[in-house]
Amino acid sequence: MAEYKLQVSTGDMPSAGTWDHVSVTLIGSEGESEKTDLDNWGRDFVTGKTGTYTVKTSSSLGKLLLVKVEKDPFLNFQEDEWYCSTIEVTTPEGDAILFPCHRWISRGEYVELRGGRAVKFFEEEHRLLIEHRKKELTLQKSLYQWKPLAEGLLHTSSFENTSELPAEIRFSQAKADEIEDTTKQLGLKFKFKGMVGSTEKWKDLDDLKRLFNFQKTPMSEYIAEHWKEDDFYGYQFLNGINPTLIKLCSELLRNFPVTEEMVKPFLAEGSSLMREIGKGNIFLYDQKKLDGIPTQVYNGESLTVTSGLCLFYLNPENKLMPIAIQLHQQPSEKNPIFLPSDLETDWLLAKMFIKNADAMDHEAVHHLMNTHFMGEVYTVATLRCFPVIHPLYKLLIPHCKSTLDINVRGRVGLMGPNGILKISTAGIEGMIEIMRRSLSEMTYSSACLPENIVARGLESIPNYYYRDDGLKLWYIINSFFRAAVEYYYPSDADVSKDTELQDWICEIFIYGLLRNYGSGFPYSFHSIEELIKFITMVIFTVSVQHAAVNKGQFDFYYWILNGTLLLHKSPPTTKGQSSMETIMDTLPNVGETVATSVLINQLSGKYSGLVPLGQYPEKRFDEPELTQVILEFQAELSKLGEEIMKRNSQLELPYDYLLPSRIENSVSI
Repeated sequence: MAEYKLQVSTGDMPSAGTWDHVSVTLIGSEGESEKTDLDNWGRDFVTGKTGTYTVKTSSSLGKLLLVKVEKDPFLNFQEDEWYCSTIEVTTPEGDAILFPCHRWISRGEYVELRGGRAVKFFEEEHRLLIEHRKKELTLQKSLYQWKPLAEGLLHTSSFENTSELPAEIRFSQAKADEIEDTTKQLGLKFKFKGMVGSTEKWKDLDDLKRLFNFQKTPMSEYIAEHWKEDDFYGYQFLNGINPTLIKLCSELLRNFPVTEEMVKPFLAEGSSLMREIGKGNIFLYDQKKLDGIPTQVYNGESLTVTSGLCLFYLNPENKLMPIAIQLHQQPSEKNPIFLPSDLETDWLLAKMFIKNADAMDHEAVHHLMNTHFMGEVYTVATLRCFPVIHPLYKLLIPHCKSTLDINVRGRVGLMGPNGILKISTAGIEGMIEIMRRSLSEMTYSSACLPENIVARGLESIPNYYYRDDGLKLWYIINSFFRAAVEYYYPSDADVSKDTELQDWICEIFIYGLLRNYGSGFPYSFHSIEELIKFITMVIFTVSVQHAAVNKGQFDFYYWILNGTLLLHKSPPTTKGQSSMETIMDTLPNVGETVATSVLINQLSGKYSGLVPLGQYPEKRFDEPELTQVILEFQAELSKLGEEIMKRNSQLELPYDYLLPSRIENSVSI
């Protein structure tokens, strides 16, 4: 007789265990075992526990290929799903083989688990495993299907409701409950005070500060005190919620006719605009892509989206200061250039309209499309193109966790008929058009942070903490995936002949980039270097970049004078006519404000089940070399975390959005 020892682990999430009967069949190259019940004395398959079982065969099964797991009902109990984490099998020859499962198994269902080291398709040697691999991908492609988000936009998964998602890629019940509770708690506070749905306008700043009676953070309170200040305004374009848009200004734009006389009072004494441009101290923010965007109709009138321009000056104190603003692309008498020396409320309004455009661009493009929806493209392609035994599936799947769930919810809550994007100057159709234009302009280099920084000329601007932390994280991620990819792909030829890998990048290019060859995104891989760079970009996007554009939403948007999706009044066309009353009339009303506040509070929240960058709680690798590489990755992230905390301790405004312990492995909120 030959004996196989099995260690069967049940997940540690609530209700992971089962009372049902579980049986296994071991399938090897030389035969298969009889179906064997896994039944010890007492209860089996308890949440968070591992049970040891024995399967006996008349002789060795040869190379162990598959473990077939079946679950049948216990008595007449109702459905009792079981979350199987892993099965580790020790063969009669003494080999210990890991068979990852990490999924829920229902009654009457069976799963066949692959075990051992990661294998690419061209490395398969056994006919049974080749057929199993093909069958798995056929099933995955029928389950995960593409659907266009809107005409001219990228494709996402076809799921309409989270109940349609497989249980293992949905939020845990605990997280779903926490999100719902967070939303309800703040919503009920506002409702109790009669603010939900209220069409009243905010009377003054003191009235607006009532918001802090319900929720606040140290940063949101700081912003309420400093939102008017020009140096803090400039700071936000480097370290705020949308930190990747300003660029070095090497020459003045013909459609932004700023003169020496206009800005000389705001430059260093004795200097000039052209001299400061030559020294690399002038920077530009330009929202030309918003020109002509459809807008929301409010009370029978179309609102105005500003496609504005803002000129910044890095002064001798290393503070980035706004020195000129034009609110539309084409200069005219009704489109003046606003200056810091203008009437205070004129200048504040000009800055507010720039931030309104920035908020719409941030939410529609840099947050929703570039991280959430592109993250979904990477996730769906991974689930469709890689079987679970593929090395890139093992490497990528932790970075896909919960992405489909949050995005299915988001498409309803944000882009549905009553979605929150309706409460914006552009309205839902306008926000979709902003995404559409941005997708057509998206480039591979803009998604790769080192190239992005160089292209914008921001390599040396001081106090740019997003850049400093982001670049260090990029290179740490790159180093980790270089080690992993080079382990699995010893040569460029291995990359080229991996047909599943080529299918993966092809689907991303077709359904994510809509075959835009001008984007520079790859549509095939021919070398190890190409693969390493692309995977680095993918992981950076769904972890680091998402943290940068998501974590601070409550901080920067709760005080709506600092940034809001919606402004009611048209931007000023003349100078000297505004007042604080004009500003308050321009803001969203009370009901619109609290509706947005509830959402950004939810998105900025902390929930159970958070998996920080570099943590891989699901055991998937059977290779000790990969375990060591992961430990080194974690050590580098920990070291960086200590460096960031040390730096932040010296700053008036700590930048902690890219603290590794705060960055999630995936887009999951």
